[in-house]
Formats: sequence, C-alpha cells, structure tokens
Amino acid sequence: MNATDHAQLRSALVDLHRLLVDSALVVWTAGNVSARTDDGHFLIKPSGVPYDRLTPESMVLCDPDGNPVGPGLKPSSDVFAHAYVYRHRPDVGGVVHTHSTYATAWAARDEAIPCVLTAMADEFGGEIPVGPFALIGGEDIGKGVVDTLEGSRSPAVLMRNHGVFTIGASARSAVKAAVMCEDVARTVHISRQLGAPLPIPQSEIDSLYDRYQNVYGQ
Repeated sequence: MNATDHAQLRSALVDLHRLLVDSALVVWTAGNVSARTDDGHFLIKPSGVPYDRLTPESMVLCDPDGNPVGPGLKPSSDVFAHAYVYRHRPDVGGVVHTHSTYATAWAARDEAIPCVLTAMADEFGGEIPVGPFALIGGEDIGKGVVDTLEGSRSPAVLMRNHGVFTIGASARSAVKAAVMCEDVARTVHISRQLGAPLPIPQSEIDSLYDRYQNVYGQ
C-alpha cells in the first residue's frame, strides 16, 4: 500500500468514526474502527481522543501484533483485540467496536438476539451470538470474537457485559454491520415487550440470506 492509499484509508476511517456518532452507536470517546492495510498492518482510532477531534493523521498504524509503528498517539485500548482478529481471520478487512444501547443491553443479559426479522436473516444469516466475558486490554476479547463467530454467518457478536464487535471485508462493511446490529436489537427488544416474536424457519433464513448476499443490489 503506497502513501496515497494510506492517506485515503486514514481519511475514510475519520468518516466512518463520524458515522458511528451520527448513528448514535457511541458516546464520548468509547468505541473504535480499524482497517487492515495491504501490507498486513492496520490503522485504528487513537485512545481517548474525542470523535470531533479525529483527523487522518491521528489514526495509529500498528503492526500485526498491535504495536504502534513509529511515533505518534497511543492506539485504542482494544488494539490487541483487533490485532488478534486480523491475525486469525485473513478474510477480515475491518473491525468495529461499540457500546450501542440496545445491543449492549442484550449483551448484559448474556442473550443472543434471535433471528425473527427478515433484515436479520439478510445481514446476519441467523441469530446474533453472545461471546464470553473478557477483560479489556489484551487479546482475550479478540479470541472471544473469533471463537464465537467460527462457523457463524453473523458479522456481529455481543461480548457479554461489554458491547458489540463487528467484522467485515472492509471497515465500511463492519460499520454497516454495527449499524444493523443496533437496529435489529432495538426492534426485537420492542417486539418482546408486546409478546413473543415469531421465529423464522431456518430454510427461509437460508433463502433470505442467499438472496441478500448474492442477488440484492447492483
């Protein structure tokens, strides 16, 4: 990846972090987006910097182990979790972490979000699973994300008592998954206040997922 590509990715990350704010998925300085670079490194939000102060230059370049490359700001406290995901999921190009209200409420209850909406079948291919509790600062969260999503079509996982982690082929697709995760978490929560949501048969989930992933759009 040349200098121009790095600069474009840095600018894109600033825009994606603003999208988290605009979508009401984060507050204050919590949450982060990272993006893999073509040389096996990744860029991530700096630790403790308010979203309105983020610049392309403030994004922190890290090596595959999560260590900053060169001088600059400290990376997010979740950097080693992101690094673990990238090392163990070569298909992933972007990782997002939020504490979005409704999805995190499900995580606090240690409860997966059941697939009772066509939008869930489309985007997640089934339920949104819950991952284990893990302390912040090391690789344990990343391991929980990877282990929980193994064999799952969901790009999102609810880490127990913590929040949401999403993955994608790009940082933008991971942000989309975070936005969709909060949307369906809210809708299913409201549905449960009215009664028991009706499950969608697995065969119909499979059909919806295939259509959305392979036919929908341009």
